[in-house]
Parts: sequence; C-alpha cells; structure tokens
Amino acid sequence: MKRFSLVLLLIVFIAACKNGGKPEEVSRTSGSLSLLVDESFADIIGDQIQVFQTDYPDTKFNVIAANENNILPPFLNDSIRTIVLSRRLTTREEEFYKKRSIAIHYSRFAIDGIALIVNKESTDSVITAEEVISIMKGNYTGKNLVFDNAYSSTLRYFKEMAQVTNLPAKGIYTLKTNDDVIKYVADHKDYVGILGVNWLLERDDKMTALLAKVKMLGVKNVKGKKGDDAFYKPSQDNLISGIYPFLRNVYIINCEGKEGLGTGFANWLTGSRGQLIVLRSGLGPHKIISRDFNFKSTN
Repeated sequence: MKRFSLVLLLIVFIAACKNGGKPEEVSRTSGSLSLLVDESFADIIGDQIQVFQTDYPDTKFNVIAANENNILPPFLNDSIRTIVLSRRLTTREEEFYKKRSIAIHYSRFAIDGIALIVNKESTDSVITAEEVISIMKGNYTGKNLVFDNAYSSTLRYFKEMAQVTNLPAKGIYTLKTNDDVIKYVADHKDYVGILGVNWLLERDDKMTALLAKVKMLGVKNVKGKKGDDAFYKPSQDNLISGIYPFLRNVYIINCEGKEGLGTGFANWLTGSRGQLIVLRSGLGPHKIISRDFNFKSTN
C-alpha cells in the first residue's frame, strides 16, 4: 500500500512539472483535476468525463482507479482531494480534513446494485440475503462466495452487513479483479460471484462470451426489510425503487477547499446531463430528470 501511495504522489508531481511551474487557470469548467475512483465505478466515471470534456474542452482529468483500500490513503493524506466511493467517510476519516478546517462536500450521483451471479448451468436461480449473511459469518451452506479482491468496497459492504471483521476459513474466496470473478463463475459450478452491476453492464467484447455463461440470481431481503416479499434482480427499476436488497450509494467527495474543477464536475454528475448518463448506464440515478414536451399547433 505504501508503494501504491508513493506512485500516486509521483504522478501528481510529474503533472505539476509538466505545467512548467506556470499558474493554471482553474474554475468549475477549466483546469486539471486528479480524481481517485473506486475501480467498480471506473467505467461510468470515464463515460461522464468523456461527455463533460466535449462541453468543456479546457479540462484535464487524471483518473486513478483502484480498490477502496488503495485509494483512501492518498485522499486522507491530502495528496488528492477528490474521490469517488460507494460510501461516506467515517467520522475518523473526516477528522483528517476537519483538523485542517477544510469542508467536505458529498454528492450522491448514482445508486449501484451488487449482483450475485452463478454458472448458467446451475440449478440455483434465487438466494436469500439471510443465506449470504450466514455464509459470511462462517456457516457453510455448500455455496461459495467469490469476491473481486480482499480490499474491495464490495467485500467491505458484505462484511459490514454480516457484522464480521475476519473472513471464515470456508465458503469465502477472493481473487484479483471483477473480470476474474466472471471468468471463475463461468468455469465453475457451486460458486456465487459477487460484483457491482455497473461492471456487468459496461463490459467489452472480450467478456461477452463469458457473460453468456453466467446468470444473475434473484435475492429476497431479510424479514422486515424492503424487498422481503419476493426475489428481486438488480434491474434499473428495482435499484430506483430501492426494492433490491443489496444497494449502495455512489458519491463523489470533494475536499478542494475552493471553487474548482472538482466542484464543477460534482455539480455536473448530479445535474441533468450527468444523471441522463447514469440512467443510460443501467444504474439508478440520484434523481429522475423529468422531460418537458412543447406541442406546437400545425393549424
């Protein structure tokens, strides 16, 4: 992790050197922004930046995508002040900025679902949230849960849900990437792959054949919670309504301490253009953008 943080600092230093020491014009729609991104949302952030830059060509983005455990240190040591996460900062993490009297601005721009996938030949088509939690607690049921890596936000989400600190010796496996999860489940039965919906929706042509070998499970929530009446898949409607059990908000957290490109991009993500891109991606938008139609008389 220390090596990763040093690499990030080097990237920032090189970017500054390339600027030749000249002051760069910075505003909400111009200048440069270094942005840390949870790798689960790298694709949708890439789509947003591409459209943002067509409107504001005087902007440059240095996106560093990695697992949650690796992108937090450079954010908390003030190397890079803008980050995309699937959670808000903890009280302890917020203290890093509060001690320096720097305001922390949260902007939720999307709702992601965590999908559970199995081999297409598996006889299973549904699973309960209670069974997933039970496996996380070490009660092996014959099913094996496979996560992208040991430091991902996805695994952290389920550890918090099950209220466990350490993983059990049996029933839980971690690989390296989300693509590894898809490949493993496509080749093995009796394994349940767990990864963000966005990762499944944004895959390239190389993954198409593997995706054809897997299917999503329907999930029923624990009794007393929304979604406990039936089995639901992470469709966009179910994400928007909140009825799918495994949901997480996606935030851009800006601690620039001034009006800059971080503020402008955060506003863009929650504005009409950014929200339409979220809607098109298959994730749940922060808010539904209404459409107004003007009808002109042809008489």
